[in-house]
Amino acid sequence: MSPSTTQPKNSLIEGPIGRTLFAFSLPILLSSVLQSLNASVNAVWIGRLLGERALTASANANTLVFLLLGTLFGLGLAVSVMVGQSLGGKNIELAKRTIGTGVTLFVSASIVMAAAGIVFAPHVLSAMNTPPDALPLAASYLRVICTAMPGMFLYAFLMMAMRGAGDAKTPFVFLCFSAFMDVALNPLFIRGLGPIPPMGIAGSALASAVAQWVSLLAFVVWLYATRHFLRLARGELRYLRLDPAIVRTLVVKGVPMGVQMVVMSASMVAMIRLVNGYGSRTTAAYGVCFQLWNYIQMPAFSVGSAVSAMVAQNIGAQRWDRVTRITHAGIWLNVLMTSLLVLALTVVNRPVAAMFLGGSMEAVEIAVHIHRVVSWSFVLFGISIVLSSTVRSTGAVMAPLAILFTSLWLVRIPFATAFAPTLHQESIWWSFPIGSVTSVTLIVLYYRFGKWREARMLPVTPALNLSESR
Repeated sequence: MSPSTTQPKNSLIEGPIGRTLFAFSLPILLSSVLQSLNASVNAVWIGRLLGERALTASANANTLVFLLLGTLFGLGLAVSVMVGQSLGGKNIELAKRTIGTGVTLFVSASIVMAAAGIVFAPHVLSAMNTPPDALPLAASYLRVICTAMPGMFLYAFLMMAMRGAGDAKTPFVFLCFSAFMDVALNPLFIRGLGPIPPMGIAGSALASAVAQWVSLLAFVVWLYATRHFLRLARGELRYLRLDPAIVRTLVVKGVPMGVQMVVMSASMVAMIRLVNGYGSRTTAAYGVCFQLWNYIQMPAFSVGSAVSAMVAQNIGAQRWDRVTRITHAGIWLNVLMTSLLVLALTVVNRPVAAMFLGGSMEAVEIAVHIHRVVSWSFVLFGISIVLSSTVRSTGAVMAPLAILFTSLWLVRIPFATAFAPTLHQESIWWSFPIGSVTSVTLIVLYYRFGKWREARMLPVTPALNLSESR
């Protein structure tokens, strides 16, 4: 057997740190951009071919799907860290046990969620106050999307496991394949062609389902065709049995990571409610800025994911000197990338806002002002993300969650509310930098003085040599 089939090719415990971190971050960043563009193009297809009701229906259904994906995000992140630590310590057996347990856990959870979605789709969408004229379309769309949910969840799991193993390029390649297939099939299934009947909004959902399942199958075939070192060979299918210790770790460590996504999403809902109080023109301007901020935040999350994987492997290898250097490199890379993006968007902010807002010059000026006040704070936000990623990679997950909750729910939202009578909408815009300053201050203090280096994901068994794992 060739060594390349059993040994990791993407070790992150040696070599230049800055260059490796940038090369590792780039495919993750491009993946985020591609996923956003994929969703936007699909929305254009639905809106142009089926109209406003269908677009409303898909927006409501996708909101629910993204919420369900977020519930398992933390588990996937925990798997990524455990795989990274295991490979850093050259314990492939533990990495495979983690992947086997994770596959079974993710597939089981996704099947339950998919079945519940198919059965209860109209009731859940109704509880979300989906407009009555769009409710039947949303239910139809959601039921078909649910058939893709196991493939969607399993692909997300494999993508995060591969990143933990040091490979961000392969998931990006298969994501490109999935996105292009999704975009190409959407108009075909919506309108129909030849033997393919027109399926309306259900066709758009079916296009996404087909793209997810085909790309997942191609990904799995690739893993076995290349004899990837993390594949479960015929004699290793026993790893698919749930390992109680790993399940407990995934839940205890993964749930707080997932809750962070819920905390952030809920805070955005609270902020938009405050913005709505100042009229539709201000809300429209804020909505445009929010679209731009999604892109501004992408480097932070991408660099954070890369830092998490690199730190996890180096912790497994007990290379604590590199952990510090990786963290510092991640901070500077985030500052550079986010600052350049903020600067570029600031230069084109007015024409971009006008493109969204049409002839409403007053709304355009509001959007320009909001961007000037808020955008620079995302540089500080990125520093918080990088430091939190390093801390979480040891297994210290509660402190980053507490810091995030404090900055959003105990500082940002109370500030926006308390100063509204005097500052009016300005209290909302300035609450963003104030919250970011709070977050970065607290995480820097915890990184400097906290006991995160003593945390552990899982009691690790003696490492197996690579040659012994063949």
